[in-house]
Amino acid sequence: MSISRRSLLTGAAAVPIGCTRNPSARPNILLVVADDQSWPHAGAYGDKFVRTPVFDRIAAEGVLFTHSFSACPSCTPSRTALLTGRHIWQTGEAGVLYGTIPAGLPLVTHALEDAGYRTGFTGKGWAPGDWRAGGLTRHPNGKEFNQRKHPAPIAAGLDDRDYAANFADFLADGDPAKPFFFWLGSTEPHRVYDPKANDRMGRSLAEIRVPSYLPDTETTRKDLAAYYSEIEWYDHQLGKAVALLESRGILDDTLIVVTSDNGMPFPRAKVSLYDGGLRMPLAMRWGRRIQAGLTATALVSHIDIPSTLLAAGGLPHLKGAAGQSLLPVLEGKTDVARGHVLAGLERHTYCRPDGATYPARSVRTRDYLYIRNFAPDRWPTGGPDFVSSNKTFHGDIDGAPVKDELVDPANAKRFARELALCTAKRPGEEFYHLPSDPDQEFNLIAGGTHRAALTQLRGLLETDLQATGDPRIEGRDPWQKYPYRQTTGFGASFNTALSDERRKAARDGATHKPE
Repeated sequence: MSISRRSLLTGAAAVPIGCTRNPSARPNILLVVADDQSWPHAGAYGDKFVRTPVFDRIAAEGVLFTHSFSACPSCTPSRTALLTGRHIWQTGEAGVLYGTIPAGLPLVTHALEDAGYRTGFTGKGWAPGDWRAGGLTRHPNGKEFNQRKHPAPIAAGLDDRDYAANFADFLADGDPAKPFFFWLGSTEPHRVYDPKANDRMGRSLAEIRVPSYLPDTETTRKDLAAYYSEIEWYDHQLGKAVALLESRGILDDTLIVVTSDNGMPFPRAKVSLYDGGLRMPLAMRWGRRIQAGLTATALVSHIDIPSTLLAAGGLPHLKGAAGQSLLPVLEGKTDVARGHVLAGLERHTYCRPDGATYPARSVRTRDYLYIRNFAPDRWPTGGPDFVSSNKTFHGDIDGAPVKDELVDPANAKRFARELALCTAKRPGEEFYHLPSDPDQEFNLIAGGTHRAALTQLRGLLETDLQATGDPRIEGRDPWQKYPYRQTTGFGASFNTALSDERRKAARDGATHKPE
């Protein structure tokens, strides 16, 4: 039995159609990680504004995942999960932004390298942080290839590194008889954006779907268009990398995995445990082994990707990994038998006095999202008074035109609902029914509906956190002691007795790409 492009994997067996020439051969691996791209912003998911022909091709020629989730809505810890297959609370200081990687933490790149793979990366790898400070002696992403730059001028906000040219350098380096692992880490669509992006795209802003938690204004739509323009740029760079594989005749011998680290850099998305921060694009292609044209609706997590890559190479999963291989899904045999996924958050930017974190955990099923906020007295975004390491207020929201419009006191009444959703303190528990509330705006924790599901999710989260050794569920907080590496000296002293003028200068100075 074959499965069509729009078939859904729901546990029924399926026979892969003619794609296995040498199932025992170890594949090359190309892991592609966008920076701050949310689901469903790709053509394959039905987005009518953005154009992503390369992602769409990989999805059409492989497997498109519709319910894939990051382990954390923050760059560094999310990338840690992609390398370790562990939840962030199982990775020590690798579970925070600007942390380090403990030397004893097994990494998928090192396991592949030890098994004979050539390993390398371009663009943004495990970052930001100091990977050496924890005693690690090998780069977590392999050998760096970042010398090649785009020869022609490119738009403002784009990375000048030529990912495909650097990938070509990697392919030419070392023994071609060995399989390879390459991490292509785009820094798009991370901010900063070109404010004139939509002028180049020439599309109607009316075609954009604005999430209901954001103000539906021209400012927001232009900001979203600029975000989309960087997704399209990144997709084009991905296309050049795929063309390299084709030109060398190794496309079908390469397992390509395309995803993002965390959600889009907008309020109530990135650095939140809502779907805007955690639900990820994910497509995989391996022409020699896996069936084309499948759509997998299974709940999967970034912690599954290391085990999948190792299983594809015939290797055991990493010691201590919490994820599972998705290879059976890729082969069209079965769906993964998982009813829920976990995620967590500790520290993103330095945006609270003494570098305090925002500890939260979540459990997500197909129909429900339950969040436990361990410190509801803290501002989830850093608050309106503390100038963060990003030189802005509400520092856990990246600086952006939509943010400026949202938090402008002149708009307090106009955007009261959106401002509360995006910046207000949150209760200790949040509970959302996703079929009726896809943007997770209406907290049902105090209501009388769906009580059986709430009880179940509370129990699931507590049981799983205990089983995976989360210090939070045990009442411990090791994260507060972790230094904010590479920003030595930043802290409360920067925020003491700041005049309004100095605060404004600090805020307005945020012209770099924040993390």
